[in-house]
Amino acid sequence: MRGRPNLIVFAKQPRIGRVKSRLARDIGRIPAWRFYRAQLAGLLRQIGRDPRWRCWLAVTPDAATRQHRWPAGWRVLPQGPGDLGARMLRAFKRMPPGPALLIGSDIPEVSRRNIAGAFRLLKRHDAMLGPAGDGGYWLIGLNQNARPRRLDLSAVRWSGPQAMADTRRAMGGLSVGLAATLEDIDTGADLARWRERQKATG
Repeated sequence: MRGRPNLIVFAKQPRIGRVKSRLARDIGRIPAWRFYRAQLAGLLRQIGRDPRWRCWLAVTPDAATRQHRWPAGWRVLPQGPGDLGARMLRAFKRMPPGPALLIGSDIPEVSRRNIAGAFRLLKRHDAMLGPAGDGGYWLIGLNQNARPRRLDLSAVRWSGPQAMADTRRAMGGLSVGLAATLEDIDTGADLARWRERQKATG
């Protein structure tokens, strides 16, 4: 793999009623917005400005590239139209040479150690996935040789228990490494479990 590693974070502009809709149904729109705003800010602060990788922030809606003040040190790109798979592949295609990892913005336990470990594994594999407990995934990565020339994610059933299995099938003959399993926060139950883990480790 040649070129400096690229880390892409997928994010929504943190606006009340526009983020974490499933979580909002359980805990209310304003608490869900507060959680997402704090989580996104903390994530970008923790993993940004690391000299080991370039930092890219792919945001939606596209106008948020101009209308929102994003943290310094992040190169901000619009996600563009389409479903999640189309938007992820577009982000990969826009990266300069080098391996690339893409992560979501609602995984409180992700760390620079997780990211560095995934980049190390990507040296030995064509692609990477980071499993989530609900059958989805929090990370997807492609090395330089596996950039999405032939990867088609149009058949992936997003936001369901089949998302990771569908993505692995779409990767066909690519060698796929697995990062650590982490949990994203989509529902009130997810949030409660994460808070309990915080208490247990704090």
